[in-house]
Amino acid sequence: MNKFKKLGYLAVGSATLLTANIASAATVDTIDTSGIGNSLVLGNSSPVDLAVSVVNWVLGLLALVAVIMILIGGFRWMTAGGNEEKVESAKKLLIAALIGLVIILAAWGLSTYAINNLLNFTGA
Repeated sequence: MNKFKKLGYLAVGSATLLTANIASAATVDTIDTSGIGNSLVLGNSSPVDLAVSVVNWVLGLLALVAVIMILIGGFRWMTAGGNEEKVESAKKLLIAALIGLVIILAAWGLSTYAINNLLNFTGA
């Protein structure tokens, strides 16, 4: 399977997940027609909660991709059959995936720390 096919499958899968998530977030919770002025409430969450949810969702998706890359690297190493070029390629993939996972976890920790401090300093 060539790289473009794999990239296409990844793009279609990501778009499917993103579309399902956006569609579920865009549902109408309450329609109040009892008064003179009608109000339409599209959700009860604050913008901060929405930002935290988006950051967590994106970083979770990236972490999933990194873990899948680690699994692919391990599979390539196990099926190399002693071929040094394939083993080196698998090692490079594993190292890159582990570095990516560390960066993703650090980004999650920093964003959580920053958002919590902003909420504490502003009294929100």
